[in-house]
Amino acid sequence: MAKRILIGLAGLVPAIAPSACSAMGQVMPADEMVVEQVPVALDKHRVVILTDMEADPDDTQSLIRLLLYSNEIDIEALVATTSIWKKKDIRPDSIRTTLGKYGEVYDTLSQHAPDYPAESELQDLVMSGQPGYGMASVGTGQSTEGSDAIIRLLEAEDDRPLWISVWGGANTLAQALHDIREKKSETDAAHLISKLRVYTISDQDDSGIWMRREFPSLFYIVSPGEYGRSTWTAITRGFPGFEDHISNQWIAENIQQDHGPLGARYPDVVWGMEGDTPAYLSLIPNGLNVPDRPDWGGWGGRYELYTPSADEIGVGPGKLGSGGVPLDPEPRPIWTNATDTYTPWVAQKDGRAIGPAEETYHDNHVTLLRWRSDLQRDFAARMDWTISSYEDANHPPAVKLAHARQLTAKSGEHIGLDASGTYDPDGDSLSYHWFNYAEAGTLEAPIDMGHAVNDFDIWFQLPEVDQTETAHFIVKVTDKGTPSLTRYERVIVTIEP
Repeated sequence: MAKRILIGLAGLVPAIAPSACSAMGQVMPADEMVVEQVPVALDKHRVVILTDMEADPDDTQSLIRLLLYSNEIDIEALVATTSIWKKKDIRPDSIRTTLGKYGEVYDTLSQHAPDYPAESELQDLVMSGQPGYGMASVGTGQSTEGSDAIIRLLEAEDDRPLWISVWGGANTLAQALHDIREKKSETDAAHLISKLRVYTISDQDDSGIWMRREFPSLFYIVSPGEYGRSTWTAITRGFPGFEDHISNQWIAENIQQDHGPLGARYPDVVWGMEGDTPAYLSLIPNGLNVPDRPDWGGWGGRYELYTPSADEIGVGPGKLGSGGVPLDPEPRPIWTNATDTYTPWVAQKDGRAIGPAEETYHDNHVTLLRWRSDLQRDFAARMDWTISSYEDANHPPAVKLAHARQLTAKSGEHIGLDASGTYDPDGDSLSYHWFNYAEAGTLEAPIDMGHAVNDFDIWFQLPEVDQTETAHFIVKVTDKGTPSLTRYERVIVTIEP
């Protein structure tokens, strides 16, 4: 078993300053309750997209979904790249064509939420990366507008990290790192590299393992090795026991047909649906996602920081993966596949609205699968926004806590959690589900929260502990609009002996 590295609490989700914490006052004496001060959340995350456009239609699929969330993510460059599947002939023109379809629906889409960028703004971000494959196209004198843009964005007066979402080969990022190391002082290079956050869909050229070897401090999320073991594949495949929102019929009815020019642009599945989308799902502000903490889990899956063994990921000296990418052993800890144990909650005919299903699942795919129905319905609703007025479409609920997002309590104490301030902008009825996300905390066993989980507030007893532990509690709020939409809040409780 590979050794997992425990990460200290840092960069926590923001706290809502409680006015009087009246709900918590019913739970524990005010002098015993500690409200932690947590840094303010970033309004938007910065991202650069590296895409091997037209190597597979799924890049166009992922781009269309990304554009529907472009009001909530700062897209700073759209870079056409190569990959093992497309070693030359990069296609920035294909990106531009999809942006043109976005431009046709912009007026309708922007009625539903502020800050959607105009098509012209996005067209200005399209550029070319390395024109050749892998590390053979990286080195002195091989800079491109894509690699130069990454350096320029890192040097900008912006304290936010720069996420690099890699949908194909990563050698444009490798070129940027090569140039940083060659042209910057050691101190300046370290500062720029510290601002990088990389999430790449497996390794689609030989530059990924080179970067992880040459830049040991680089923040890197990846499922290396054999594709079938990768977390991201959970978005592309049907799994028994999970509600199906990825069938060809569902895609046709909810995305492609009668959904305007952007929906009509969404191509049929060839190899897999939107295999690249998990590389930015964690950047969507939904109350659950905390992208700097992959171990906390979110729409893009959950990942832990460790060095995976060769057996875990199916690699070895001289072994080649799909398409011929070298499958070398990992040289150092990376953010990679983690395992969740998950029992779906399903609708009940009467009584409490939802209850646990009979089946329980346990593997790394579950870390993404557990959210897939939520994120697919959200995608369908946003596609509806491209053809509907505000009054004729559904919009997600706004989840509001009656207390801070991080609390400290004593071992064995009773505690209450309260989301009574939650509302729906369309006036829809709401369903609530509180649960302990055990894997995101430090306790091995889930905390028994009793059966009253279908209410906006809950009361339960914390476990007895011998040392300080943390527990993550999620409230999942779903409206009854069409399609039904879900948002979340995460409460982190530090349990002291």
